[in-house]
Amino acid sequence: MTQDYSDVLVVGAGVVGCAIAREVSRYALRVCVLDQAGDVAEGTTKANSAIIHAGYDAAPGSAKARFNVLGNALFEDWCRELDVPFIRNTSLVAAFDDSDLAALHALKTRGEGNGVPGLQVLTQDEVRALEPNISRAVIGALFAPSGGICCPYGLTFRLAEHAAANGVVFHFERRVVDVTRAPDGLWQVTTADGGVFRTRAVVNAAGVYADELNNRVSTQKFSITARRGEYLMIDKQYAGTFRATIFQVPTPLGKGVLVAPTVDDTLIVGPTAEDIDDKSDTRTTADGLRKVVESATRVWEQLPMSGVIATFSGLRAHGDRDDFVVGEAPDAPLFFNAAAMESPGLTAAPAVAVWLAERIGEKLGAQRSSSMTPCPVFPKPFREMTDAERVAAITADPSYGRIVCRCENVTEAEIRAAVRSRIGARTLDGVKRRTRAGMGRCQGGFCTPRIITILCEELGLTPEQVTKFGGDSRILVTCGTRHAETDSDAACQTSSVERQEVSHD
Repeated sequence: MTQDYSDVLVVGAGVVGCAIAREVSRYALRVCVLDQAGDVAEGTTKANSAIIHAGYDAAPGSAKARFNVLGNALFEDWCRELDVPFIRNTSLVAAFDDSDLAALHALKTRGEGNGVPGLQVLTQDEVRALEPNISRAVIGALFAPSGGICCPYGLTFRLAEHAAANGVVFHFERRVVDVTRAPDGLWQVTTADGGVFRTRAVVNAAGVYADELNNRVSTQKFSITARRGEYLMIDKQYAGTFRATIFQVPTPLGKGVLVAPTVDDTLIVGPTAEDIDDKSDTRTTADGLRKVVESATRVWEQLPMSGVIATFSGLRAHGDRDDFVVGEAPDAPLFFNAAAMESPGLTAAPAVAVWLAERIGEKLGAQRSSSMTPCPVFPKPFREMTDAERVAAITADPSYGRIVCRCENVTEAEIRAAVRSRIGARTLDGVKRRTRAGMGRCQGGFCTPRIITILCEELGLTPEQVTKFGGDSRILVTCGTRHAETDSDAACQTSSVERQEVSHD
């Protein structure tokens, strides 16, 4: 099965891949995106800390340092353009002893070399003036005013919608198994279902699998290890406990366990850092969650375990070069990497996308479009509307008056709109991340049956065909059983997958 020819094919529909697709769509080029999952943002993007890093940690001169600082500067404008929540809430790196204080001064020097603005080392009193609930064990902190928080999958959905509005075609459940150069010079990308996509240029934004694609076409090989991080999510009843993102002094495995508010008023705690062999293993473990709690209580002494509403884990793409791999492979013309995009990959995504799109446009001799279709306008969430706005919404569409998710005040109208959009929800998790239905205190305990019904009505499915996140993750299975006592058939419905939570629920 041969697909239509394209100019640019992006592998991976996470935040990096969708950002690149959106930026490349500014050029007179035919663009498509392939992803092995059933939706955008199903990999690292759905399960990370949602932090916009200031840029003091990356080694000076590295791609991480350069793209982090540039991406941080772009982030606020991107979120404003796409109408995505963003808060420049600042960040603190907490010190607990004299060696930590010395490390803070080293981080400050490094950050200043990277071009990070406004860094200060604060005293204990100055820290407590900013964060009264921080542990008294904290004796000082590095203050970074440019730190921020966002909604990573919300951003990805809007990037995908904007890209699609400008002609980008998305193909889901298309796992790439081979990339080769055809005799006519085009790249040939083969998917597991036998599809063959022919394209002038390939962008490798395949997350933890990006090394496998690069190593098929280039002698400049690299390796990616899946680094699993486990998290706790704290209920929004504790909103306001901390304003800033609170880090601890970084270790060789990463930036350590943090405590941070989210744009949705919950708090996120984590992650651990464990290198694993299985690039699909997103389990949480008793030992990992115990480590999260032990580390976090150094910052938040009264961490409320009764307030935990979800646990989850995500995989970071840790490269063996300890840096991003961004740009055209030197011995594979028109094969562009956006690989090893571990933290601060989210922060760097806008800058990487702009830079790569410029390189791709130049190499393909493409003209930048004089105009671009604006990002589609999405209605304000019902939970954020004033009473007058709610009355108007219900008058125009009575389904706004039917609350499906009571925890998050999500209406039937919003769920149907999420399914009907250009890159619409097809799964329970797709609805969840687009609308927050199921992300509240009960974690979908009340709203799941109604969401399944709406998905069936909108997509022409039976309840047994509805999945949590695509593939075989079916929510309901009908099974016939015969009771010996009554010799009658009975139907039963059973859950087929365990709950997998996502970032900043």
